Order: sequence, then C-alpha cells, then structure tokens
Amino acid sequence: MRTYVDIYFNANGEKATRIFDLLSEMGLKYNIGEHDFCYEWKGIVDISEELAFIEAIQNKLKGTGAFLKFTSVR
Repeated sequence: MRTYVDIYFNANGEKATRIFDLLSEMGLKYNIGEHDFCYEWKGIVDISEELAFIEAIQNKLKGTGAFLKFTSVR
C-alpha cells in the first residue's frame, strides 16, 4: 500500500526546501511524476493507522502554510 502526498505551497509560507526536509524526516520519499511524495507502507494498513500518519504529517507541517492532498492506493 502507498500513500501519496501532494503539496501546494503558500507564497507567504515556509520555503519548499524546508517542507521537503520535514517530509523526508518522516520517511516520505520524493516522487517524480503525478504526486510529490510517496510513503510505502509495509503491507496493507487499516484506516486508523493511515489517519494517524496523516495527522502526524499535519502536525509536522503546522504553521508552514502548506496545503496537502493525500491519495492512498493498494
């Protein structure tokens, strides 16, 4: 299972390089293609695990001005 994260930057927010560093610290990998980042799960997870991870990303990026879009696929 994979969760993709797309980032929309705010011109008045944190620099893109800082957001890249924060997401990389959480184990997300930069993705070339349709989505900006990808997190590779070890197997299929339930919705509570996925939501906990999404909330951790939200907390990590709080105050950066970034907008996020999440897409998960099996």
